[in-house]
Amino acid sequence: MKLLFISLGCDKNLVDSEEMLGLLTRAGYEIVDDEECAEVIIVNTCCFIGDAKEESVDTILEMAEYRKSGNCRALIVTGCMAQRYREEILTEIEEVDAVLGTTSYREILIAIEEALRGDRYQMFKDIDYLPEDTGDRVLTTGGHFGYLKIAEGCDKHCTYCIIPRLRGRFRSVPMERLIRQAEELAAQGVKELILVAQETTVYGQDIYGKKSLHILLRELCKIKGIRWIRILYCYPEEIYDEMIQVMKEEPKICHYLDIPIQHASDNVLRRMGRRTSRQELADIITKLRREIPDIVLRTTLIAGFPGETQEDHDEVMSFVDEMEFDRLGVFTYSPEEDTPAAVMENQIPEEQKEVWRDEIMGLQQEISYDKGTGRIGQELIVMIEGKVSGESAYIGRTYGDAPKVDGYIFVQTPELLLTGDFVKVIVTGAMEYDLIGELADEYTK
Repeated sequence: MKLLFISLGCDKNLVDSEEMLGLLTRAGYEIVDDEECAEVIIVNTCCFIGDAKEESVDTILEMAEYRKSGNCRALIVTGCMAQRYREEILTEIEEVDAVLGTTSYREILIAIEEALRGDRYQMFKDIDYLPEDTGDRVLTTGGHFGYLKIAEGCDKHCTYCIIPRLRGRFRSVPMERLIRQAEELAAQGVKELILVAQETTVYGQDIYGKKSLHILLRELCKIKGIRWIRILYCYPEEIYDEMIQVMKEEPKICHYLDIPIQHASDNVLRRMGRRTSRQELADIITKLRREIPDIVLRTTLIAGFPGETQEDHDEVMSFVDEMEFDRLGVFTYSPEEDTPAAVMENQIPEEQKEVWRDEIMGLQQEISYDKGTGRIGQELIVMIEGKVSGESAYIGRTYGDAPKVDGYIFVQTPELLLTGDFVKVIVTGAMEYDLIGELADEYTK
């Protein structure tokens, strides 16, 4: 039976999708990318912010048309939107045959069977349940890199965030299970392992009684075939000395951290329910750069939080200018139902949010360009991502570039390179967010 799988949202959601795809392929389903011929369609949804919610709704409605008049015999909705709006989905979109919550994706085969029998099906396990390992996973990232989800849920309860209601409390995945998963990924050809969770820095605290990310990292570094290990989603206040030390000592760990700070004004940070001040953020960033001089730091910010003033925005601008983040993204604030921030006074008009976002990104573009030009002449190790169509050039990433969210380096060469190759590259030019380079004389790495 032909099956179309659409995965929306973050890389953590993608891991769930890849687990489901493993179950489906083992059960004999043929995965296709054509809506016209698909007999089963699954949409794994996101609803973290307004844009993600809109994309999920639009995708479900689009696929519902194939359920009405195409070959599709079953339309299944999974993920965060299913968890949050299950009754609305089943009531208002009659073409949807089944919905599964965020902890119930292992029931995907049962959901399809029930739907094909003509029964509407829903399954929502305890939001704090930690799904078991499926034992199978289909990589959708090209095979040379893969995500390792080390925990589920979050205990921080920031006032703007709906994730604890959708994903439950923080639950670490046992270390032996993660090591086994990482070994399986390496056996499939994965060379870059990317650690993800709602928050990676407190890994192990719930099951081992202390932060244990540094211990997990030591074990992952022992796995043959893994060349790079990258850490995403580090809450700045939870970064600790043993974690920094292992990053310094283990050559496989990329000198790269994603530390979403969300804002830099103490007034806004307090209303957000964040646990850092501007000075504490500056201290953490300064310490990381002192301990690991070549570290690349990425962050995200929210523009237009309720009650934000021009003075608060100016503080963000001065902080970004002072800290000079290597990578930075900005979201406009999205009011989410059932969050404290959604009912706060002094909601900011969309136009103002966009103005502030654009101002921050304009400043960051200048910083990024200056940092890029400063790399001209440097020799960097680059992982090849693919070839530029019609040109003697390849697309690659350095240790400072996470896939999908950061920039690329374009490597000009007539040599034959393959996706997943590691090569030495001399930087010859820079654009706002990307670099240009050529192979070093001895380029094999």
